[in-house]
Amino acid sequence: MSYVDGFLVAVPAANKELYRKHAQDAWPMFAEFGVSRLVEGWGDDVPDGKVTDFKRAVELKPDEVALFSWFEHSSKEARDAANEKMMADPRMHEMGQMPFDGMRMVYGGFSVMLDEGPGGKMGHIDGYVLAVPKANKEAYRDMAMKAAPVFLDHGATRVVETWEDDVKDGKVTDFRRAVQATKDEAIVFSWVEWPSKQAREAGWPKLMEDERMKYDPATMPFDGQRMIYGTFSPIVDEALKSPQRKSA
Repeated sequence: MSYVDGFLVAVPAANKELYRKHAQDAWPMFAEFGVSRLVEGWGDDVPDGKVTDFKRAVELKPDEVALFSWFEHSSKEARDAANEKMMADPRMHEMGQMPFDGMRMVYGGFSVMLDEGPGGKMGHIDGYVLAVPKANKEAYRDMAMKAAPVFLDHGATRVVETWEDDVKDGKVTDFRRAVQATKDEAIVFSWVEWPSKQAREAGWPKLMEDERMKYDPATMPFDGQRMIYGTFSPIVDEALKSPQRKSA
């Protein structure tokens, strides 16, 4: 896996099963197009932020839940080919009304720059979106490469970091507005996979106490105040086979 389509979605809580079924039923068609994995993460602990948060990113209404979702692709070429097939296939237009407001969906394409861990059974997700100065790409990658083994040591099964490649402005919402990105910043879409919510809750305090996770705020390669984050429970997790690991 070297390319990701990332999505943030607001779904009425009452439509959870309808949304899950809609995504599940669409999976065979997406797989036919070449998507190697589809994950839909339903908001579990999505906190309010002082500056930015997932709720503002999708203009969440009181009766809605935020989702953190993604498609995995073997390459950018495979992703572009899949998108062409989706646009041309009449079945995409026969799927009926979406169980959410598509105008507020946030989406974009990202190149994988770090993919660590064996993966396997996933029961919980930490999802992140942040803005990183383009000049700090290598500094951010270095920080992520140091942090990934710490997550894995404390129970996580996979850590993925992706860098903006095809992120367009939207009419209502988009990734750049979600994290108040400036022109000289790139969007990072990243996540941590855990085998269960319980494993995540057990590992997180140890992670925060680990000396390897101590950073000097003055040397952070991005503005943490604008990072949006939350935890999500996978309601759909489909793959053609075990995801291929590849770091750019």
